[in-house]
Amino acid sequence: MARMPMRQECKHFESRTYANGETVRKCDLDLAPEAPWRCPDRCPAFEPRMDAGWTYGSMVAPKTPQEPPGLDDGSAAAILDEAEEHLNSIGMQVMSEVHAERQRQADHPSSGWKRLFRRRD
Repeated sequence: MARMPMRQECKHFESRTYANGETVRKCDLDLAPEAPWRCPDRCPAFEPRMDAGWTYGSMVAPKTPQEPPGLDDGSAAAILDEAEEHLNSIGMQVMSEVHAERQRQADHPSSGWKRLFRRRD
């Protein structure tokens, strides 16, 4: 499937810059496997933004980062897929650890205060 640059005019495109300068450019529907560089050429979910009545300030969307090698042959998307599979595979383990930590805190409510006021060297 042919690819095109990220469609900033799409309703599902999101760009956010954090205080540390990092920028996230993505499809909210996760339909752009090569984000932040490319969208599918004929994306079935493309919808133009409805910007009627908005007034824009001087903020400018950050430039698209330079494309890494491997976008054309699919190897970059394969690495991103592998990373996503890894995160999905450990998700339940992470959730159980969070649940266990919350349970420990519920069983010992004073431990939260100790952690809050502990001495930092």
